[in-house]
Amino acid sequence: MDHNAQDGGVSYESDVRSLAKASKRPVGALLALLLLVNLSASLYQLPLNRVIERRLCLEYYAAHDPSQIGDDGDILEDLCKVDDVQRGLAWIQGAMDTAWIVGDFVMTIPLGFMAERYGQRAILWLNLTPRLFMLSWAVVTGYFEQILPTKAIIAGPFLSVLGGDCVFNSITYALAADMTDDYVLRATYFGWMSSVSYVVALLGPALASATMSVVLWFPFWIGIVLLILAIPVIIFLPIKGGCSVNHIDYTERAAEQSRPLLSSPILKAQRSESSAFQSIMARFGTLKSILESHPRNLTLLFASFFLTSLASSDTKLLPQYISKRYRWTFAGAGYLLSGKAVVNFILLTCIIPTVLRSRHSSPSVHSGSPDGSTDRANVGYARLCLLVSVLGAFAIAVASKIWLLVPSLLVYALGSALPVFTLSLLKSSALAPSRDIDMEMDDAETPTFSLVMMTKTLGSLVGAPLMASLWVSGISSGGVAIGLPYFTSALCYAVAIGVFSSIEL
Repeated sequence: MDHNAQDGGVSYESDVRSLAKASKRPVGALLALLLLVNLSASLYQLPLNRVIERRLCLEYYAAHDPSQIGDDGDILEDLCKVDDVQRGLAWIQGAMDTAWIVGDFVMTIPLGFMAERYGQRAILWLNLTPRLFMLSWAVVTGYFEQILPTKAIIAGPFLSVLGGDCVFNSITYALAADMTDDYVLRATYFGWMSSVSYVVALLGPALASATMSVVLWFPFWIGIVLLILAIPVIIFLPIKGGCSVNHIDYTERAAEQSRPLLSSPILKAQRSESSAFQSIMARFGTLKSILESHPRNLTLLFASFFLTSLASSDTKLLPQYISKRYRWTFAGAGYLLSGKAVVNFILLTCIIPTVLRSRHSSPSVHSGSPDGSTDRANVGYARLCLLVSVLGAFAIAVASKIWLLVPSLLVYALGSALPVFTLSLLKSSALAPSRDIDMEMDDAETPTFSLVMMTKTLGSLVGAPLMASLWVSGISSGGVAIGLPYFTSALCYAVAIGVFSSIEL
């Protein structure tokens, strides 16, 4: 009996290695795309704070103390930490975040249909357009500050109707999930994707800090170049259907599913004579069916996605929080955030894959019901990540000195592995959409991941204006109230723990 288990384990590991080899190239292309797109976004955020703060600061001192403005028309950053300037910065940033999320959220379903009809490559290329516009518009409003008012920069995110983070993430995560049937390999792919995000979090702020210290506009130009480089990378993605002509079978299951092509929803979308509106409404019906197929567990999981996304809306506040509360420059805050990302990177590239491999090699996984054991482990690890996030957010809220903030940020970073375990649960038989839905399980993956990203985007949609409002209130009140956004995040993470405790496997 032990012999058979050992042989089965060796054979399984061999299969995993062969699958990993077969999908090495497409995974590499997917990770490269994530790196380029996310790094361009990271390079945008930090200098944007300084661009807006500088404009507001000049307006403030022009009205209150013109002598503080230098002969070159510039002003020292240290003078810009006054409450009036910081409140204005918070409101503009909150408005921009909200505008980006609203356009992205509203267009997720229509663009999902277009992805099926015209191919995912076309939508990914379209997705680069609003990102290029935002970076370019920041430069334009900066160079023409005598002509364009400060609030003109708010127009930058409005092209998110062509696709934003929700559309981008739903396509990329669905592609990663479709590359393999093996749950360990799939979780590893998700871990790699998360690690790329944190490599960006490591490199982005530091690179932005270094370049903006030389010339404020350098980070924006670098971001534009990165997005242009992303255009040819999309060609190498393992995209099925639509405009794709180089379909590659990564597993035997994929080969079997490639035979009945006429039942493909992509071809249905291409050949359907119904209007685009009817097709989009049909997609809403599909998403509704997916939710209704497991009304308890799946709904609870989506509730956790909403809560954690709302809670993590505090992340974009960190540069301004550090700059205002501890009177640091934005460049200095960028270096500190890069230090925090070191923990994220080590956790997601070294520790989490090791934990997954050791769990897979455990005899308990090969005996009984491995799926049930894996699901219980994923739920347990997710709860642990949430608990660490509660402690980290609370510690950031009460950190009155910078030496207290640094360890708080490191603790908060330990909760970053959460998506690895929550996204893996989507493949669980206890949570997966019912087979009674009028589509094959593989075809259900894309709308399921679209629904995940929509839920997370909805959390961000609530979180962006909420955190901005709490931050403005905290600035006005002063004292411990300045940590109000992070107290709220800790509360949301705590509620998410309770939601996870209700999932029955």
